[in-house]
Amino acid sequence: MSSSTAPIERPRISACIIAFNEAGRIGDCLASLAFCDEIIVVDSYSTDATVAIAEAAGARVLQRPFEGFRSQKAFCVEQARHDWVLCLDADERISAELRSAIEQARDSGFAGHAGYRFARLSEYFGRFLRHGNAYPDRVMRLFDRRQGGWRGKREIHEAASVDGTVGTLRGDLVHYPYRSLQQQLAKTEKYARMMAEHEFARGKRATLGKLVLAPAWRFWRGFLFRGGFRDGWHGLVYAYVRANYVRQKTIMLWMLGNGQAVADPPNT
Repeated sequence: MSSSTAPIERPRISACIIAFNEAGRIGDCLASLAFCDEIIVVDSYSTDATVAIAEAAGARVLQRPFEGFRSQKAFCVEQARHDWVLCLDADERISAELRSAIEQARDSGFAGHAGYRFARLSEYFGRFLRHGNAYPDRVMRLFDRRQGGWRGKREIHEAASVDGTVGTLRGDLVHYPYRSLQQQLAKTEKYARMMAEHEFARGKRATLGKLVLAPAWRFWRGFLFRGGFRDGWHGLVYAYVRANYVRQKTIMLWMLGNGQAVADPPNT
């Protein structure tokens, strides 16, 4: 009597995106997710055409006030109809090679892993950065939400985690993080303040040594030791700005530790 092996059930994937005023970028993001079985966009009450573009692309759009990156993404994952979720920001796209790798893993039933990571390739003012601290910048964005998610209390520099093994897929998550240098500098200062406040709340304090050495180490580690100089002037500017982020964060943490405010009081 012959026996047969039951075919592997092909899991369905829910794509999860959070957005705010991303009309200029979300269309390409959604187009790269056409292979997913559903797309969910959690919007923070955009004032541009973000919602209209997302709905026209077939996404299910939900509105939620922004309370933090981690909590916003966790809420989006909770709305998914399927167990496997693929989480992107509106300024990211799935490359053709990464799409192929995801589809192959899905066809195998995502056997053996609770999540998958892949490299993130960032465009920086006309050039993709392939060296230094910018690449490969691997992130885990595809996972079984029954085994993990956007956990923890940190709302900035958030990362998903799973209770199980994590595989690595070929291909890049293409990232278009900055519209202008001014926007990058403003974003960097905001993130530095949020991270300093988070670390201070957890009892961390800055030292004089870190004030002096941490920014320099960030620059030389990325630009020299990790080969950021291979990206030309783009790599140089990127390394300087990232070092400046460390400088700002450490100064703000020092100020908080000395009882000083690092932001203007809210308007009353």
